[in-house]
Amino acid sequence: MEAELGTLAAQGATALVGLMVTDAWLKMKHGGRRFTRWLSRRGEDGELDFAREELAAARQGGDEEDAANRLAADWERRLLRILQDDPEAAEELRRLLAEVLPGTSYDIAFDVRPAAPAPGVQPDHLPALTGMFSNRIAELDRMNSLCGEPGRVRLAVLAGLPGVGKTALACRWADTRREDFPDGLFYVDYAALRDESAVGAAMGPAATSQALASILRALLGSDAHVSERFEELRRQYETHSRDRRMLVLIDNVTMAAQVRALIPTGPGSTVMVTSHSKLGELVAQDGAELIELKPLDAPGGLKLLSDQCGGDVVAAEPGAAGRLVELCGGLPVALRIVATRLTTGDAPSLTYLAQELADEAERLEGISLPGGDYSLSAVLGPSYRLLPPGPARMFRLLGWLPTGLFDESVAAAAAGVDRRTARRLLRELAAASLLEIDRDGRYRVHDLVRLYARERAVAEERPAEERALIERVTRHYLVLAALADRALRADRLRVAELTELLTRATDPFSAPGGPAPLTWLDAECPAILAVLRAAVRHRLNALAWPLAEAFTVLFLHHRHLGAWKESLILGSEAAAALAADPATPADVAAEALAGEARLRSLLSRPLTDLGEHDRARTELERAVALAEPTDRLLLRASVQEFHGRHLELSDPARAVATYRYCLDLNRRAQDRRGEALALLFLGSALDAQGEHEQALTLLGQARTDLLNLPEPDERMAARALLALGRAQAHRAEFDAAFHALETAADTLKARHAYSYEADAREELADLAQRTGRHPDRVRAWLNRALEIHETNGNRRADDVRRRLRDLS
Repeated sequence: MEAELGTLAAQGATALVGLMVTDAWLKMKHGGRRFTRWLSRRGEDGELDFAREELAAARQGGDEEDAANRLAADWERRLLRILQDDPEAAEELRRLLAEVLPGTSYDIAFDVRPAAPAPGVQPDHLPALTGMFSNRIAELDRMNSLCGEPGRVRLAVLAGLPGVGKTALACRWADTRREDFPDGLFYVDYAALRDESAVGAAMGPAATSQALASILRALLGSDAHVSERFEELRRQYETHSRDRRMLVLIDNVTMAAQVRALIPTGPGSTVMVTSHSKLGELVAQDGAELIELKPLDAPGGLKLLSDQCGGDVVAAEPGAAGRLVELCGGLPVALRIVATRLTTGDAPSLTYLAQELADEAERLEGISLPGGDYSLSAVLGPSYRLLPPGPARMFRLLGWLPTGLFDESVAAAAAGVDRRTARRLLRELAAASLLEIDRDGRYRVHDLVRLYARERAVAEERPAEERALIERVTRHYLVLAALADRALRADRLRVAELTELLTRATDPFSAPGGPAPLTWLDAECPAILAVLRAAVRHRLNALAWPLAEAFTVLFLHHRHLGAWKESLILGSEAAAALAADPATPADVAAEALAGEARLRSLLSRPLTDLGEHDRARTELERAVALAEPTDRLLLRASVQEFHGRHLELSDPARAVATYRYCLDLNRRAQDRRGEALALLFLGSALDAQGEHEQALTLLGQARTDLLNLPEPDERMAARALLALGRAQAHRAEFDAAFHALETAADTLKARHAYSYEADAREELADLAQRTGRHPDRVRAWLNRALEIHETNGNRRADDVRRRLRDLS
């Protein structure tokens, strides 16, 4: 024992003086303060300052090496005296050295042995329970069910991301089941035994041998017969645990072998394991019960905050409390830290904390206690340091990914690797609980884990890598969005020339069993919007505006107005910036200006639906000014079409003239679909002005032409039928009108054109109430329209709710 203390003192002194010599002390924010406090508690902080001053003076005098040797010898004596006087100091120093210098091994053959129990006393090594325990009722019930199976050794794995509360739950459960284990409760923490310098999860057998020997000493009440050889230790353990019913709680496990050696042989015994990994080998081969711990839901997070801060505090600021739970992602360790900041006076209110954490750039720093000794980054750090180089780099790069939900193709683009490699790396990260796999096969990163990954990326990757990653990911989404757009309708107007880019791409939407384009776009909508923001932020304008143009096909079918508006604003600003850049070639600038015209005209639609009519008019005026001087007839026709639809609200006569001009442009361009669309909108405008007979003729022709295209356009033909039904109602042809409107509504629903389906349902309800026909169907039509408007964020939802209330 004395020799072991001397070795530890010598290593501590060498490390301490080495830090001073290299000036690393000044750079150690977290570890340096802990080392200082450890010495301060033992009255050595003043001596530490004196030693640093002495070394600095020696450096100026050119005598640094001799001074360092003298100081090392002096500190070795000081540390040895501390270790001899304080039995707990040795283990603290060993752990502290591993944390302060994670690149150096201090895993010497030294351990603090538990005192032998008195005869007849149950060995009990469980950590003391401190603080208040919240939630996890369902998980506790599952753990309790393990004790209902007598006659065998039970094995369970509590898995989840760092900070989710695995150790607290395991200790809480063990504390309530003490009477089930009369022969002892044993605790092993591999984090305390782990060699922090090891790569990945690798760790030699020394730590497992230490853990096994520690339990054996407690079982035997002595270390006289405890072997030093692993195989003999294992044999002794099997023998001495055979007739005992005991609990072994093993914390911070990284591999199955660390658990297997500690499984007792006595029936009725239980081994409870906590790990960031799911330890699939234990589940598959050893029959372990896997209990996955997820972050808390909103009620669970509020319960934890109430327990930590007081129910009256949470009740006084319910909105801020809910926002904090959301910002912390329901992660218990994060909620406990922010609660501690409040209760210790480091933050004045929950509202203050919620406002501080709202900024992603400040969130991780906000989830830390003053001094940085206890923080979310410190909690996540050990799991990250255990990763091998490949998964570690993938983890860092995912921190720069603008979305926390992605598939393996996105991860492959982010890391610049092939999909097979990305799949392997993602599986390793998922096994370490740093990712989750959704039911649809996509991967999800907890927001706080993603921010920590970003923190590591900033610290360890080249500065230019973030922009390169965003460029790769934006190009990836541009290709897929453009292919989805073309899969839905090949002959739609597009300004961006993407032929070369798409020729080299594999089209997943045309493959057997491939995703439906609209379903994919809907699922990826938040991700594409986040990528668009990042692309514009990094001035990747040549990719951003074509992505916004391709992306808009989703909103032509599913009118998510807020997302549509933002994407078109981002795209039009990117196109304008690219065109205005002096470094942009002339042909690229001209295409960007045409793209800006297209995007600004499209932007008028969500703006109009949101009631922002003045801004819609401004965008259209800019679009017309950009498009008209060009020789792009189809672009000019499209811009005029959107212009006419806006004019219908304020100047119907001018709208009719605009549609006639649009029709002429399409005829000059010999575009049959554009001509049919111009007839549709011209007919609708004439109907609104009372010219019903002419409107019926034009609308009938538009519908026929749309259905007779080489690629029939059933969606727009249904819109023409909707307009026909409206015109027939104006002529009091009610039977024909009801039939046309119902057929249009059903077709639009089948074609996923839900916004226009809502128009048809409202028209049906209007006609029914005006004529007194089908009174029993009015509520169903309005309820369906309301459902669509609420999903899309359309302000018309308020009008439909009012109509439903009036019906009551």
